[in-house]
Amino acid sequence: MRILCVGLATVDLVQRVARMPGIDEKVQSESVDVAAGGPAANAAVTAAALGTDVTLVTAVGRHPLGDLVRADLAAHGVTLIDAAPDADQPPPVSAVTVLDATGERTIVSRNAGTRAVALPERGLPDADLTLVDGHHPALAVAAARSARRLLVDAGSWRPVFADVFPHAEVVACSGDFRHPAAAAQGDATAHPRDAAPRPSDAAPRPSDAAPRPSDAAPRPSDAAIAAAVAAPHVVITHGDAPVSWFSAGSSGVVPVPWVTAVDTSGAGDAFHGALAVALTQSDDLQSAIGYAVRVAAIRVAHAGPRAWLAHLLLP
Repeated sequence: MRILCVGLATVDLVQRVARMPGIDEKVQSESVDVAAGGPAANAAVTAAALGTDVTLVTAVGRHPLGDLVRADLAAHGVTLIDAAPDADQPPPVSAVTVLDATGERTIVSRNAGTRAVALPERGLPDADLTLVDGHHPALAVAAARSARRLLVDAGSWRPVFADVFPHAEVVACSGDFRHPAAAAQGDATAHPRDAAPRPSDAAPRPSDAAPRPSDAAPRPSDAAIAAAVAAPHVVITHGDAPVSWFSAGSSGVVPVPWVTAVDTSGAGDAFHGALAVALTQSDDLQSAIGYAVRVAAIRVAHAGPRAWLAHLLLP
Protein backbone atom coordinates (compact mmCIF):
# COMPACT_ATOMS: atom_id res chain seq x y z
CA MET A 1 0.00 0.00 0.00
CA ARG A 2 1.18 3.52 -0.80
CA ILE A 3 0.35 6.61 1.24
CA LEU A 4 0.87 10.17 0.05
CA CYS A 5 1.19 12.90 2.69
CA VAL A 6 0.86 16.50 1.53
CA GLY A 7 1.46 19.48 3.76
CA LEU A 8 3.83 21.05 6.24
CA ALA A 9 7.40 20.10 7.13
CA THR A 10 9.27 22.11 9.74
CA VAL A 11 12.53 22.01 11.65
CA ASP A 12 11.58 21.24 15.25
CA LEU A 13 13.86 22.23 18.11
CA VAL A 14 12.54 20.29 21.11
CA GLN A 15 13.73 20.98 24.65
CA ARG A 16 12.57 19.35 27.89
CA VAL A 17 12.48 21.51 30.99
CA ALA A 18 11.76 20.96 34.67
CA ARG A 19 9.53 24.04 34.65
CA MET A 20 8.31 26.48 32.06
CA PRO A 21 10.18 29.80 32.07
CA GLY A 22 8.40 33.00 32.92
CA ILE A 23 8.62 36.26 31.02
CA ASP A 24 12.20 37.48 30.66
CA GLU A 25 13.47 34.36 32.41
CA LYS A 26 16.06 31.83 31.26
CA VAL A 27 16.06 28.15 32.25
CA GLN A 28 18.36 25.26 31.43
CA SER A 29 16.85 22.43 29.40
CA GLU A 30 17.33 18.82 30.40
CA SER A 31 17.57 17.52 26.82
CA VAL A 32 17.56 18.82 23.24
CA ASP A 33 16.38 17.12 20.04
CA VAL A 34 16.26 18.39 16.46
CA ALA A 35 14.00 16.65 13.94
CA ALA A 36 11.67 17.25 11.05
CA GLY A 37 8.24 18.24 12.29
CA GLY A 38 4.90 19.47 11.04
CA PRO A 39 1.61 17.55 10.78
CA ALA A 40 2.19 15.94 7.38
CA ALA A 41 5.86 15.16 8.03
CA ASN A 42 5.21 13.56 11.42
CA ALA A 43 2.30 11.56 10.01
CA ALA A 44 4.53 10.37 7.18
CA VAL A 45 7.27 9.25 9.57
CA THR A 46 4.70 7.37 11.66
CA ALA A 47 3.20 5.62 8.63
CA ALA A 48 6.65 4.65 7.37
CA ALA A 49 7.58 3.25 10.78
CA LEU A 50 4.45 1.10 10.59
CA GLY A 51 5.75 -0.49 7.41
CA THR A 52 4.00 1.52 4.70
CA ASP A 53 5.47 3.00 1.52
CA VAL A 54 5.15 6.77 2.15
CA THR A 55 5.85 9.84 0.06
CA LEU A 56 5.72 13.36 1.48
CA VAL A 57 5.12 16.39 -0.75
CA THR A 58 6.07 19.61 1.00
CA ALA A 59 8.28 22.69 0.66
CA VAL A 60 11.83 22.47 1.98
CA GLY A 61 14.10 24.52 -0.29
CA ARG A 62 17.87 24.83 -0.48
CA HIS A 63 18.50 26.71 2.75
CA PRO A 64 20.98 24.80 4.98
CA LEU A 65 18.24 24.11 7.53
CA GLY A 66 16.44 22.14 4.87
CA ASP A 67 19.20 19.55 5.03
CA LEU A 68 18.02 18.67 8.55
CA VAL A 69 14.55 17.93 7.24
CA ARG A 70 15.81 15.89 4.29
CA ALA A 71 18.19 13.84 6.43
CA ASP A 72 15.61 13.04 9.09
CA LEU A 73 12.94 12.00 6.60
CA ALA A 74 15.39 9.82 4.66
CA ALA A 75 16.58 8.18 7.87
CA HIS A 76 13.01 7.19 8.66
CA GLY A 77 12.06 5.81 5.28
CA VAL A 78 10.02 8.70 3.89
CA THR A 79 10.40 9.63 0.22
CA LEU A 80 10.48 13.42 -0.13
CA ILE A 81 9.21 15.44 -3.09
CA ASP A 82 10.25 19.05 -2.58
CA ALA A 83 7.73 21.38 -4.21
CA ALA A 84 10.03 24.39 -3.73
CA PRO A 85 13.56 23.05 -4.33
CA ASP A 86 14.99 26.44 -5.34
CA ALA A 87 13.57 28.44 -2.43
CA ASP A 88 16.25 30.36 -0.54
CA GLN A 89 14.29 31.11 2.61
CA PRO A 90 14.62 28.74 5.56
CA PRO A 91 11.91 26.15 6.15
CA PRO A 92 9.52 26.89 9.02
CA VAL A 93 11.10 26.41 12.45
CA SER A 94 9.16 25.36 15.54
CA ALA A 95 10.45 25.88 19.07
CA VAL A 96 8.89 23.16 21.23
CA THR A 97 9.24 23.19 25.02
CA VAL A 98 8.11 20.06 26.85
CA LEU A 99 7.39 20.08 30.59
CA ASP A 100 9.20 17.04 31.96
CA ALA A 101 6.75 16.29 34.77
CA THR A 102 3.60 16.07 32.60
CA GLY A 103 4.65 15.83 28.96
CA GLU A 104 2.65 18.97 28.11
CA ARG A 105 4.24 21.34 25.65
CA THR A 106 4.25 24.85 24.31
CA ILE A 107 5.05 25.59 20.67
CA VAL A 108 6.14 28.77 18.95
CA SER A 109 5.97 28.43 15.16
CA ARG A 110 5.15 30.45 12.08
CA ASN A 111 4.27 27.32 10.11
CA ALA A 112 4.15 28.07 6.38
CA GLY A 113 3.14 31.70 6.91
CA THR A 114 2.21 33.37 3.63
CA ARG A 115 4.62 31.26 1.58
CA ALA A 116 3.08 30.25 -1.75
CA VAL A 117 3.99 26.78 -2.99
CA ALA A 118 2.95 25.52 -6.41
CA LEU A 119 2.32 21.98 -7.58
CA PRO A 120 5.54 20.13 -8.55
CA GLU A 121 6.22 20.08 -12.29
CA ARG A 122 5.70 16.32 -12.41
CA GLY A 123 2.46 16.56 -10.47
CA LEU A 124 1.60 14.29 -7.56
CA PRO A 125 2.40 10.57 -7.39
CA ASP A 126 -0.34 7.98 -7.31
CA ALA A 127 -1.26 6.54 -3.92
CA ASP A 128 -3.83 4.28 -2.35
CA LEU A 129 -4.63 6.95 0.24
CA THR A 130 -3.71 10.63 0.51
CA LEU A 131 -3.43 12.63 3.72
CA VAL A 132 -3.46 16.44 3.63
CA ASP A 133 -3.09 18.87 6.53
CA GLY A 134 -4.26 22.08 4.80
CA HIS A 135 -0.89 23.81 4.84
CA HIS A 136 0.35 24.96 1.41
CA PRO A 137 -3.21 25.44 0.06
CA ALA A 138 -2.44 24.94 -3.64
CA LEU A 139 -0.88 21.57 -2.86
CA ALA A 140 -3.78 20.64 -0.58
CA VAL A 141 -6.43 21.35 -3.21
CA ALA A 142 -4.53 19.55 -5.97
CA ALA A 143 -3.99 16.54 -3.73
CA ALA A 144 -7.64 16.49 -2.68
CA ARG A 145 -8.90 16.57 -6.25
CA SER A 146 -6.62 13.77 -7.43
CA ALA A 147 -6.83 11.48 -4.40
CA ARG A 148 -8.32 8.01 -4.67
CA ARG A 149 -9.14 8.17 -0.97
CA LEU A 150 -8.62 11.33 1.06
CA LEU A 151 -7.93 11.69 4.79
CA VAL A 152 -7.85 15.27 6.08
CA ASP A 153 -5.96 16.30 9.20
CA ALA A 154 -8.11 19.19 10.42
CA GLY A 155 -6.32 20.35 13.54
CA SER A 156 -7.80 23.81 13.22
CA TRP A 157 -9.98 25.55 10.65
CA ARG A 158 -8.24 26.73 7.48
CA PRO A 159 -10.10 28.48 4.64
CA VAL A 160 -8.71 25.96 2.14
CA PHE A 161 -10.79 23.26 3.84
CA ALA A 162 -13.86 24.64 2.08
CA ASP A 163 -12.33 23.31 -1.15
CA VAL A 164 -10.81 20.17 0.39
CA PHE A 165 -13.60 18.72 2.53
CA PRO A 166 -15.94 17.92 -0.41
CA HIS A 167 -13.34 15.42 -1.67
CA ALA A 168 -12.66 13.78 1.70
CA GLU A 169 -13.57 10.27 2.75
CA VAL A 170 -12.46 10.88 6.35
CA VAL A 171 -11.94 14.19 8.13
CA ALA A 172 -10.09 13.89 11.44
CA CYS A 173 -10.56 16.96 13.63
CA SER A 174 -8.96 17.87 16.92
CA GLY A 175 -11.09 18.88 19.86
CA ASP A 176 -10.03 22.47 19.21
CA PHE A 177 -11.36 22.47 15.64
CA ARG A 178 -14.12 25.03 15.03
CA HIS A 179 -15.95 25.01 11.72
CA PRO A 180 -17.44 28.44 10.87
CA ALA A 181 -20.81 26.84 10.17
CA ALA A 182 -20.83 25.25 13.61
CA ALA A 183 -19.40 28.19 15.54
CA ALA A 184 -22.77 29.88 15.95
CA GLN A 185 -24.06 26.75 17.62
CA GLY A 186 -21.21 26.63 20.11
CA ASP A 187 -23.11 27.81 23.15
CA ALA A 188 -26.15 25.74 22.30
CA THR A 189 -24.17 22.55 21.86
CA ALA A 190 -21.91 22.97 24.88
CA HIS A 191 -22.21 20.28 27.54
CA PRO A 192 -20.44 19.64 30.85
CA ARG A 193 -18.78 16.58 29.33
CA ASP A 194 -17.07 18.84 26.79
CA ALA A 195 -14.54 19.95 29.38
CA ALA A 196 -12.15 17.01 29.15
CA PRO A 197 -9.47 16.72 31.86
CA ARG A 198 -5.99 17.88 30.96
CA PRO A 199 -3.26 15.25 31.25
CA SER A 200 -1.76 17.06 34.24
CA ASP A 201 -5.09 16.91 36.09
CA ALA A 202 -5.30 13.13 35.83
CA ALA A 203 -3.68 10.54 38.07
CA PRO A 204 -0.68 8.69 36.58
CA ARG A 205 -1.80 5.76 34.45
CA PRO A 206 0.21 2.62 33.69
CA SER A 207 1.01 2.33 29.99
CA ASP A 208 -0.29 -1.25 29.79
CA ALA A 209 -3.65 -0.57 31.39
CA ALA A 210 -6.94 -1.31 29.65
CA PRO A 211 -8.69 1.46 27.68
CA ARG A 212 -10.60 3.89 29.86
CA PRO A 213 -14.38 3.58 30.16
CA SER A 214 -16.30 6.02 27.99
CA ASP A 215 -19.80 7.32 27.41
CA ALA A 216 -21.84 5.65 24.71
CA ALA A 217 -22.45 8.81 22.69
CA PRO A 218 -20.22 11.60 21.34
CA ARG A 219 -20.29 15.09 22.81
CA PRO A 220 -23.11 17.29 21.48
CA SER A 221 -20.60 19.84 20.20
CA ASP A 222 -18.88 17.09 18.20
CA ALA A 223 -22.15 16.29 16.46
CA ALA A 224 -22.43 19.92 15.38
CA ILE A 225 -18.91 19.86 13.98
CA ALA A 226 -19.53 16.61 12.13
CA ALA A 227 -22.69 18.03 10.58
CA ALA A 228 -20.83 21.14 9.43
CA VAL A 229 -17.91 19.17 7.98
CA ALA A 230 -20.36 16.92 6.11
CA ALA A 231 -17.80 14.28 5.15
CA PRO A 232 -18.79 10.60 4.87
CA HIS A 233 -16.75 9.91 8.01
CA VAL A 234 -15.73 12.39 10.70
CA VAL A 235 -13.38 11.67 13.60
CA ILE A 236 -12.83 14.07 16.51
CA THR A 237 -10.03 13.57 19.03
CA HIS A 238 -9.88 14.98 22.55
CA GLY A 239 -6.42 14.22 23.87
CA ASP A 240 -6.72 11.52 26.51
CA ALA A 241 -10.53 11.50 26.33
CA PRO A 242 -12.53 9.18 24.03
CA VAL A 243 -12.49 9.77 20.28
CA SER A 244 -15.84 10.60 18.68
CA TRP A 245 -16.78 9.20 15.27
CA PHE A 246 -19.63 9.86 12.86
CA SER A 247 -20.34 7.63 9.87
CA ALA A 248 -23.37 7.04 7.61
CA GLY A 249 -25.89 8.19 10.17
CA SER A 250 -24.21 6.31 13.01
CA SER A 251 -21.94 7.65 15.74
CA GLY A 252 -20.04 6.53 18.77
CA VAL A 253 -16.83 6.82 20.70
CA VAL A 254 -13.61 4.84 20.89
CA PRO A 255 -11.83 4.77 24.25
CA VAL A 256 -8.20 5.86 24.56
CA PRO A 257 -5.61 3.68 26.36
CA TRP A 258 -4.43 4.88 29.75
CA VAL A 259 -0.81 6.01 29.70
CA THR A 260 1.40 8.21 31.82
CA ALA A 261 2.00 11.26 29.63
CA VAL A 262 5.70 11.81 29.03
CA ASP A 263 5.62 13.84 25.79
CA THR A 264 2.45 14.95 24.00
CA SER A 265 4.27 16.64 21.10
CA GLY A 266 3.14 15.23 17.77
CA ALA A 267 0.63 12.83 19.32
CA GLY A 268 -2.10 14.01 16.97
CA ASP A 269 0.22 13.67 13.99
CA ALA A 270 1.06 10.10 15.05
CA PHE A 271 -2.67 9.40 15.32
CA HIS A 272 -3.26 10.63 11.78
CA GLY A 273 -0.34 8.68 10.33
CA ALA A 274 -1.53 5.49 12.01
CA LEU A 275 -5.12 6.15 10.97
CA ALA A 276 -3.98 6.47 7.36
CA VAL A 277 -2.21 3.11 7.59
CA ALA A 278 -5.20 1.42 9.21
CA LEU A 279 -7.61 2.79 6.61
CA THR A 280 -5.56 1.21 3.82
CA GLN A 281 -5.90 -2.15 5.57
CA SER A 282 -9.53 -2.13 6.68
CA ASP A 283 -12.82 -0.42 5.88
CA ASP A 284 -13.89 -0.59 9.52
CA LEU A 285 -13.60 2.95 10.88
CA GLN A 286 -13.83 2.00 14.56
CA SER A 287 -11.06 -0.56 14.21
CA ALA A 288 -8.91 1.99 12.39
CA ILE A 289 -9.45 4.52 15.17
CA GLY A 290 -8.64 1.89 17.79
CA TYR A 291 -5.35 1.16 16.04
CA ALA A 292 -4.53 4.85 15.74
CA VAL A 293 -5.16 5.62 19.42
CA ARG A 294 -2.87 2.77 20.41
CA VAL A 295 -0.10 4.25 18.29
CA ALA A 296 -0.72 7.74 19.69
CA ALA A 297 -0.60 6.34 23.22
CA ILE A 298 2.83 4.88 22.52
CA ARG A 299 3.93 8.29 21.26
CA VAL A 300 2.71 10.02 24.43
CA ALA A 301 4.40 7.46 26.70
CA HIS A 302 7.94 8.15 25.40
CA ALA A 303 10.10 11.27 25.32
CA GLY A 304 11.61 12.79 22.21
CA PRO A 305 10.43 13.23 18.62
CA ARG A 306 11.75 9.91 17.28
CA ALA A 307 12.79 7.53 20.12
CA TRP A 308 9.20 6.35 20.53
CA LEU A 309 9.22 4.72 17.09
CA ALA A 310 11.34 1.87 18.45
CA HIS A 311 8.40 0.85 20.64
CA LEU A 312 5.95 0.34 17.75
CA LEU A 313 5.52 -3.41 18.15
CA LEU A 314 1.91 -3.56 17.03
CA PRO A 315 0.29 -6.54 15.27
